[in-house]
Amino acid sequence: MKEIQGTYRQATGELPFRLTNDYLFRALLQKNNKVLKHLTCSLMRIRPEEVKEVRVENPIVLGEAVRDKEFILDVKVSLNSEEIINYEMQVANRGDWPMRSLVYLCREFDQLQHGEDYRDIRPVTHIGFLDFPLFPEKPEFYATYRMQNVRNHHLYTDRFTLSVVDLNQVELATEEDRAWRTDYWAALFKATTWEEVKGMAEKDEIMREAADTVYLLTQDDLVRERCWAREDYYRTMRTYENEIRDLKDENGTLKNENDSLKEKIRLLEMRISENTE
Repeated sequence: MKEIQGTYRQATGELPFRLTNDYLFRALLQKNNKVLKHLTCSLMRIRPEEVKEVRVENPIVLGEAVRDKEFILDVKVSLNSEEIINYEMQVANRGDWPMRSLVYLCREFDQLQHGEDYRDIRPVTHIGFLDFPLFPEKPEFYATYRMQNVRNHHLYTDRFTLSVVDLNQVELATEEDRAWRTDYWAALFKATTWEEVKGMAEKDEIMREAADTVYLLTQDDLVRERCWAREDYYRTMRTYENEIRDLKDENGTLKNENDSLKEKIRLLEMRISENTE
């Protein structure tokens, strides 16, 4: 990356890209380890002094082209070399998040090498930041799911965890969420103007770190180009999804049953699958 002068304090108006852009989200956590550490502490409910090391295990070369499929898993993080945390930013609701997130979690959980003991499996947590409601009938800001007995709720294992942050439900943050400042992170990711970012940065040192890093990243031409590429990808996917939606009724059934429409939907769904599997 080229040398950038200046600071977020001199920026005004609309942000070039929101942090719901998965490239910018990934770049921020990779570029600033302090931000990565404190976000991890907020979500995992641990104190900073408990963190000996936190590192991104799947870094990218910032500014270089990245294939769409590499964004299926945004950030793989190792915490104290003892736990694996997957962070994923998702803005498009394709109706398959529970299954997709479970597949990603299982892939990381299946980590044993030949000769290793099952008891040595590291705990794995997948945390999705969603820009849409996962379960509209059961809205929640920060939800965590684990395997447990359906009758007595006894925990089967604490090494296999799925969590979801609904970026549009900050008002539902609990006292615990606010105590760990998880709501602050959600507000940063959803911010649309530099004025919003400055307001948060004035009150919090880590938010100042994040604001400065976002400013530097968004001033770099190559990073901006990659962020624009991701925005174009979102638009393309939305176009495919809208075309499919227009061909179906509210129950998901084809409005007109004929082979040409079925083939068109098949091709559109194939294009979406090619970019998301």
